[in-house]
Amino acid sequence: MNHFFARHLYLVDFTVASLGRRRGRNLGLFAVYVLLVFVLASVSLMTHGLRREAQAILESSPEIVVQRMIAGRNDPVPTGAVAAITGIRGVRAVQGRLWGYYYDAGMRANYTLMVPPDRPVESGAVVIGGGIARLRQLDTGDIVHFMAPDGRIVRFTVSGTLDSASELVSADLVLMNEGDFRAFFGFPADRFTDVVASVRNPREVGTVASKIALALPEARVVTRADMLRTYEALFDWRGGMVAVVLSGAVLAFVILAWDKAAGLSADERREIGVLKAIGWETSDVIAVKFWEGALVSLLAFLAGYVLAYGHVFYFSGALFEPALKGWAILYPRFRLVPEINGQQVATIFFFTVVPYTLATIFPIWRAATIDPDTVMR
Repeated sequence: MNHFFARHLYLVDFTVASLGRRRGRNLGLFAVYVLLVFVLASVSLMTHGLRREAQAILESSPEIVVQRMIAGRNDPVPTGAVAAITGIRGVRAVQGRLWGYYYDAGMRANYTLMVPPDRPVESGAVVIGGGIARLRQLDTGDIVHFMAPDGRIVRFTVSGTLDSASELVSADLVLMNEGDFRAFFGFPADRFTDVVASVRNPREVGTVASKIALALPEARVVTRADMLRTYEALFDWRGGMVAVVLSGAVLAFVILAWDKAAGLSADERREIGVLKAIGWETSDVIAVKFWEGALVSLLAFLAGYVLAYGHVFYFSGALFEPALKGWAILYPRFRLVPEINGQQVATIFFFTVVPYTLATIFPIWRAATIDPDTVMR
């Protein structure tokens, strides 16, 4: 056993010296390798982090959301629907919500105006998200003007900004008083935008949702699980789109790696011939080249992954922020919670390290089995 480890230790030492003799070529390959791992790991870490952030926020979202559909479009829900849902067995609490969209033509941004159910806002005041505060350079006590659908200019006082920890969903949010909301949009007093419900037994959410759908045939019933699946599909789609865009770079690396691994230079062939001539076995030559590929790929993988970790968790994934966060104008600012997913690490490792390392073996084996005199000539 000691002989085995000592043998491979000497082979690794020889491999390091061999890499140093072709420093320029190996450094170029190493840089491209690091860049590839950095890009793939950044997309993977950021997509996973955004998915976890969305899941954590949606854990406190309503268990059931009921919307009224007319001709395939959302329509205000009559207040009578609240009483109808309350009478369904298994429902614990029901509440109507008021929210809507507002387009700021000057900033070319969409805001979400909402009446918070658990945070009273004074009449004439608004609480804004961090994205709006940065976009319009607003602070507490400032005055903000919105144009109502009927052309009126309505003035509000900023009474506060929302916590940056929730900025994934609150960057474009404007919280206001119920009376101000109804007056601004001309919203009827006997209507809600939608209705949310909570269930006594979490395991019966699906059953209660089915009962609501039967009681209100014109309603669309959305559960928290549906929202979670939608967010997961959204981030998977965005991550996939970025990966498709980068597929050209991945293909270029594959070609470069294969050319490097399969296309032995004259110096490398001569070196193999000399080693065979002085008594090296074929297995020793293959082991050296295996260690050469393994060292380059492992070091590049570690360097690229560490850079990606810092890029995502300490610089908020600035290079891929527009593609993965997806806001047209208002980009939320928040720091993802650092986490390493073992499955993602293994996947990136398998698709970057393993192919290159294995690609070095066959051409070396073919050259190492040729007569040394033939190789050197």
